[in-house]
Amino acid sequence: MDPITLAAGASAVSGILGFKGNRAAARAAQQTAEYNARVAENEAVLAARAKVQEEVNLRKQSDRLVGLQRTSISKSGVQITGSPYLALADAYFATEQDALAIQFASSVEQTRAEADAALARAAGRASSTAYNTRAYTTLLDAAGKTQQLLA
Repeated sequence: MDPITLAAGASAVSGILGFKGNRAAARAAQQTAEYNARVAENEAVLAARAKVQEEVNLRKQSDRLVGLQRTSISKSGVQITGSPYLALADAYFATEQDALAIQFASSVEQTRAEADAALARAAGRASSTAYNTRAYTTLLDAAGKTQQLLA
């Protein structure tokens, strides 16, 4: 077989293999990005659940505290008016402020996780596009080299 034909064939095969390899890398980049995005979305769901549970625990602890305060006030023979009443109101208001802080923190964590998911998908699309471009560039380069060898 003619050495030029062999070189042209090798160039063509090399180009095809490079094309296929870059296309596979593009798919892998896209799949990895999608996996990372799903992980981030799952983290958002878990963060929301954790914050809901944190709020539930806060409210339970607050109810226990208010119960102890009421019991202590009642044992002392003092009526729940005036200063004792204000102390209970403070406990309720503090609980609500803490609950709002927990809800805000949950919102921030969920937004961060959703942004991470979007970023992972965007990075995956960019990487996939780069690999696809490289695949076609490899194929065109190989076709050009093969053409030069055969001309």
